[in-house]
Amino acid sequence: AQSTGRLAAALSAALLLLDQAGTSAWQVWAGGLTLMAGAALLSAWRRKQCWALRQGRSNSPVRCSAAQCGTLAELRRALAASGVDAFIVPSDDPHLSEIPPDCFARRAFLSRFTGSAGTVVVTAEEAFLWTDGRYFIQAERELQPGWQLMRSRLPGVPTLEEWLLSNLQRGQVVGIDPEVHSASFVLDLQGQLEKSGVKLRCLDENPVDNIWGKEQPPLPREPVRVHPPEYAGTSAAEKLAAVREQMKKEGARGLVVSGLDEVAWLFNLRGGDVPQSPVFLAYALVEAESATLFVDVAKLSEEAVAALSEVGVEVRPYNEAVGAVEQFASASVNDDEARRVWMDPARTNYALRRAFVDEGQLVTKPSPVGAMKARKNEAELAGMRAAHRRDAAAMAHALARLEKQVQSDKNLTEVGVDEEVTRCRAEQPGYLGNSFDTIAGYAANGAVVHYRAQSGSASVVGTDALLLLDSGGQYVDGTTDLTRTVHFGEPTAHERECFTRVLKGHIGLATAIFPPGTPGFVVDAFARRPLWEAGLDYRHGTGHGVGAALMVHEGPQGIGQNFANKTPLEASMIVSNEPGYYSDGNFGIRIENLLEVVERSTPHQFGGSAYLGFEPLTLVPIQRSLIDLALLTKEEREYIDGYHAQVRQAIGP
Repeated sequence: AQSTGRLAAALSAALLLLDQAGTSAWQVWAGGLTLMAGAALLSAWRRKQCWALRQGRSNSPVRCSAAQCGTLAELRRALAASGVDAFIVPSDDPHLSEIPPDCFARRAFLSRFTGSAGTVVVTAEEAFLWTDGRYFIQAERELQPGWQLMRSRLPGVPTLEEWLLSNLQRGQVVGIDPEVHSASFVLDLQGQLEKSGVKLRCLDENPVDNIWGKEQPPLPREPVRVHPPEYAGTSAAEKLAAVREQMKKEGARGLVVSGLDEVAWLFNLRGGDVPQSPVFLAYALVEAESATLFVDVAKLSEEAVAALSEVGVEVRPYNEAVGAVEQFASASVNDDEARRVWMDPARTNYALRRAFVDEGQLVTKPSPVGAMKARKNEAELAGMRAAHRRDAAAMAHALARLEKQVQSDKNLTEVGVDEEVTRCRAEQPGYLGNSFDTIAGYAANGAVVHYRAQSGSASVVGTDALLLLDSGGQYVDGTTDLTRTVHFGEPTAHERECFTRVLKGHIGLATAIFPPGTPGFVVDAFARRPLWEAGLDYRHGTGHGVGAALMVHEGPQGIGQNFANKTPLEASMIVSNEPGYYSDGNFGIRIENLLEVVERSTPHQFGGSAYLGFEPLTLVPIQRSLIDLALLTKEEREYIDGYHAQVRQAIGP
């Protein structure tokens, strides 16, 4: 289109020159017709190339890189050979992890989009990526031509399911890899497609793997270690006993544990198979009198093998998990005594679910392990508090060093910010690594919610814009996650107003008091109200659960606008508090602390139960020069002063 436009501009210029040179009218128009014919031919050629690209049959460099064109072309040929009209590629691995090991990062390989959330659909003619508001800007930057970005939850944008129903005809086939989709997603999609006469087919092999070939990374084999009992607080034997008690109440004789964090927590083990997360690839099958861990035994330390043997856990190869569940399901059908199996459909892949033909064989409730893990015991809370104190000291040093470097004109880049923060954390006792990729976004890059700076393209941090810094650490006793937005110069009035409104929202949630049984979506508005009052908002959740020396993102609890998540906030849970505001092309602001849910003293106790509130775990100063004090109430100013007094007491000299 750009070349055609340039040709049209050349046509106009040529006609003008001919006219000014005194050329006769018919010669002018003859020349014009020749140029117009050339433009038409070029346009037609480009349309043909675009169509050929969508079919996966073009070698033209017009719309995307050769690698991208080739990858899509190979996938489309494989789908055509399998009789599949649309193929879905999610972000997930077989354990439905938020961040999969590199060997399962098929969506990133196919689309080149590196965000943690997104789903791809490829047809014979088109390629789509659905992602949420955290990643709109990032996806626009990373997607190659030939891909269409579907901005989830925006008006007029269909969901993946709606698009399939609207664009596929009766008799056409949607293909999936059953190992990387949750059972609940597949069953729901299957029901919708069947009403329209569209078929859902589970493929025996994932066609993306065949295209990836030898370049696909192998399964990770990082060592598995025992999580120290002084930090675990509860033994694996006690946890198994509690799980079996819940199974007994539900009439289940087996429980399939698929989530990697749940497996690690249940057996008090930690690993390193997932980047920046202390988990390992494994499944577990818990029965009334036994338990089996499906894992690569070569990864287990001698201490881990002994610990598992002590609590009667059998160890079998990782790749035997699906077959073992199928065998258990088959035995359940023929057994006179009911052998119902508890399987969380939202956290278990469909390959495991389809082992059960009879729905009556299943208990399809959320895993009891998730709820137990979310409520921290005293040892876990003590470890988290200690880790946050050390982490706060590291961040105080890092912010001071960064300010000095910027104001000394040291040519500090966003990558340098990441390196300095990581260096300060590494100086702390018990540091194991970062809990996620550091987000250091200066100026317009801060508006990319999950921005990742790269060497060679990272911005230099100066004194004329905001820096959004979101980072966290993994320690032997706890996991941290915090965000601070800072300015090393003089912020504008608009930046201060936006920052202060985000801060007011942060305070609004931090000081909220609510009755027991309150789900996270109910308190979300406390954080958004000051922004809403100015016509502002943000396109991400306000808070997520955090594990104790485990995953930086955990469920089932959360705070946001997901009204389907009715998990109540309970005492001893940990959640983040991270409202923000993002001005595309200008700056990003986010203020994040981790909070412990605690009981609050109130004058009355309606219903006879203690009301709940929050205590901050994160103890890192908030930049005062960014605050517009005129926008704060007396109570909000007192909160900030009290918070900073708490910070000084905890980490001051």
